[in-house]
Amino acid sequence: MDVRSQIAMVFHLDKCIGCHTCSVACKNIWTDREGTEYMWWNNVETKPGTGYPTKWEDQEAYRGGWKTDGKTLSLRSTGKARIIPNIFHNPSQPSMDDYYEPWTYDFKELFNAPEGDDQPVARPISKITGEHIDVESGPNWDDDLGGSQIYARNDPNMEALTPNQRLQMMSIERLVFFYLPRICNHCLNPACVASCPSGALYKRGEDGIVLINQQVCRAWRSCVSACPYKKTYYNWSTGKSEKCILCFPRLETGQAPACFHSCVGRIRYLGNLLYDADMLPEIGNLPDDQLVDAQRRMILDPHDEKVIEAARANGIHEGIIESAQQSPVYSFVKEFGIALPPHIEYRTFPMLFYVPPLLPVMSSKENDVIDNDIEDLFGDIEKARAPISYFGSLFGGGNDGVVRYALRKQWAVRLVRRHLTVGDVTKETAERALAEADCTWEQADKIYRLTTLASMDERCIIPPFQREMAIEMMEDPHEHRASVGFGFNSAPERGN
Repeated sequence: MDVRSQIAMVFHLDKCIGCHTCSVACKNIWTDREGTEYMWWNNVETKPGTGYPTKWEDQEAYRGGWKTDGKTLSLRSTGKARIIPNIFHNPSQPSMDDYYEPWTYDFKELFNAPEGDDQPVARPISKITGEHIDVESGPNWDDDLGGSQIYARNDPNMEALTPNQRLQMMSIERLVFFYLPRICNHCLNPACVASCPSGALYKRGEDGIVLINQQVCRAWRSCVSACPYKKTYYNWSTGKSEKCILCFPRLETGQAPACFHSCVGRIRYLGNLLYDADMLPEIGNLPDDQLVDAQRRMILDPHDEKVIEAARANGIHEGIIESAQQSPVYSFVKEFGIALPPHIEYRTFPMLFYVPPLLPVMSSKENDVIDNDIEDLFGDIEKARAPISYFGSLFGGGNDGVVRYALRKQWAVRLVRRHLTVGDVTKETAERALAEADCTWEQADKIYRLTTLASMDERCIIPPFQREMAIEMMEDPHEHRASVGFGFNSAPERGN
């Protein structure tokens, strides 16, 4: 048993309001420089939709992630040996059209326009060429267009639906959408790290955060192709790749990442997990529909004495073990079983999990009376406007059962709270719902409190980072303590 600690996250989609505050907070802190204009380390997509970059989930085109023959894993896009033939052209890499051409405005047309009868207009100017452009796309171009013929219909997850289901989702009475915030998943088996010929990408041993060494990066851009979530970007100004760093300078001082701290809907949870790294080769070759349960098996119980003993033997500090025991991510993923990884079939084993949303049910209106068809206890879940198979494609690797389990447990919690607060649901109905959802009264209360009442300190359990121990491996701590900030004293030069 090779016990390791990993920072992990949960996004509760039932609470996301699509305000994009997280995106703006990240943009203002990390990607407001030349060459990063098109980078959105945090973005919020509307589902169904094509996302950012366009159709990033279509791995037949982008060839990201891993593939298996049942015995060994290999990269779909490239490898350290296979990159040479594509050194000047990578056919699986997103183009500017798949992102968008970043622009600003010619504000002098507003400030210096002479007096006249017409309202002056600030024309858009490309931040790359400096020339006037016609804006045709942007990072949130399909925002709230869940029923559109252009975006929603081209969602790669629609392929999991039958032709009849696709037509139904496009009908006006079934239109539905939800928000999907995305950041780097800081995966357990990151394809970006494995693909880099220079070894610039690495996974920090103490917390699992995936970073890029700007001094080592040589702009191969194989990481952009290999990442199936397209969360690695190329800086055209410095000639280096960049990605979400999970605000590790903030984490090391006990502060939540900027997108977590600024989240209006309080949908974000952070904590560390203990996992068995020895299981990775085994579960990586399992069929797609078994991967969610396999990843949960790999996550270890931090209260188990055998796990604690193995963690100590592996050099994991007592404070990190204690933080894992308090982790809300462990509760959502392992204890409750309602948080699911995005596209587990890519086999990177993301450490960002999502609680799927409870969407509106189908209803009919007759004589000004709205009637919901909920004859069965969970009939509304099966008859939701977005079919279960859509969520199974997005969060279950094609396994609809894990999604159905998560939604039923959430619905049972709602019935329990309805019984306790409003009283129009009988205790017998609430108990039957809990029994069918594999839930207890105590667990339902814990889910409710962690979902609705938890403070920032309860939502983000930040483990001690013990940077002094990591620094000692690299340099004299007495010399390091005299330095200021983090990173390099000078920016990386292009081509170096």
